[in-house]
Amino acid sequence: MKRIRYAVAASLDGFIAGPDGEYDWIIMDPDIDFQEIYDQFDTIIMGRGSYQPAASAESPPPEGMFPDMQTFVFSRTLKQADHPKVTIVGDDFAETLTSLREQPGKDIWLWGGGLLFRSLCAEGFVDTVEVAVIPVLLGEGIPLLPPPSHQVPLTLTNHRVYEKSGTVALEYTVNRL
Repeated sequence: MKRIRYAVAASLDGFIAGPDGEYDWIIMDPDIDFQEIYDQFDTIIMGRGSYQPAASAESPPPEGMFPDMQTFVFSRTLKQADHPKVTIVGDDFAETLTSLREQPGKDIWLWGGGLLFRSLCAEGFVDTVEVAVIPVLLGEGIPLLPPPSHQVPLTLTNHRVYEKSGTVALEYTVNRL
């Protein structure tokens, strides 16, 4: 069964983006093999709040950033006809995620989006939390796990320190209650 992995960068004080959604503080360490990371996934899921800024940016939108991945955007307001290169998922997210997990292939990347992470975690869909802790304190912004939330017990399964940037990659398994 495919795992749903929340792989994200966060500041040392627990924010995944600045107060206006900015992510220019994320250090691109030359020792991180991003292609190796991308190669672990064949599906990407994200919320509307992560999708829309990326889709409107001058850089390639999510459907172009990950050409070898199926892209699913979880939204109750976006219309499928307006976004033909991605699959829009509304209220039937549990059925969609269950089906995706049962398909053969690589893991599923939960990309960005603290709100979607909180919702999927509460429903027991998140298998791992993988955080690249960037050595910066933002003071405010979009939290890794926005309130209101419940406690999510984790077990550390891997870690790595990137000496050049000071980034610390942490990988946890979500403990099922």
